[in-house]
Amino acid sequence: MRSCVMTLCRLVCVALSSPFYLLWFVGLRGVYRRLFPFLAYNITFSYNDKMHKMKRELFRNLARFANADGTLRLLEIGCGSGANFEFYPYGCTVVCTDPNPHVGPYLRASMDANEHLTYEEVLVLSGEDMTEVQDESVDVVVCTLVLCSVSNVEKVLQEARRILRKGGALYFLEHVVSDPSTWTYFCQHVFEPLWSLLGDGCMVTRATWKNLEAAGFAELHLQHIEAPQVSLMIRPHIMGYSVK
Repeated sequence: MRSCVMTLCRLVCVALSSPFYLLWFVGLRGVYRRLFPFLAYNITFSYNDKMHKMKRELFRNLARFANADGTLRLLEIGCGSGANFEFYPYGCTVVCTDPNPHVGPYLRASMDANEHLTYEEVLVLSGEDMTEVQDESVDVVVCTLVLCSVSNVEKVLQEARRILRKGGALYFLEHVVSDPSTWTYFCQHVFEPLWSLLGDGCMVTRATWKNLEAAGFAELHLQHIEAPQVSLMIRPHIMGYSVK
């Protein structure tokens, strides 16, 4: 019965969202893609404040994956406005990638604010196709709040594994679907069509931990957490790292 009600409510949400989808198809999406980096940049400050302790915990052992000479080359998938830069260790070399070409001004602002890092290049590309990046050429790949909006999670993880050197690590922090017994799960499934529209493709019903478990890494260190003070829709998170 609950499943039927949830499906019906989702269909109502789709129907109510249909005018926005129509505007999307007639050209509004391009305008919104220009605006979205500005929105994401401002939301980042609030999210980082709420998740500061958890991000510190996540990235505390990044230096473990440095080379013998102390260098650490890190590639971030979907870096957006550079929300993670402040958590990276001193001297780390960062390669930035993002599919949205309009993140530039906000990314540069974060670079200027985090001079403890070296920035190698900015690549406009999707996580599913990083052919511009050589095999086994980075020590660490970072992916935070990205796997919710990519078109193919498995392909992104495959690409991350390809570009990592042996013994390198993929760090992740992602919101995921809630337990089916919760009202959060109900809300995620009902409102996802509208949420995805406003969130530039962000999906809130993905069980991303299953993709990580099946990605073929040698080690997986993963924990489920509840993000404090964030929207109910994205409160369930996973965080951790996988070693190639």
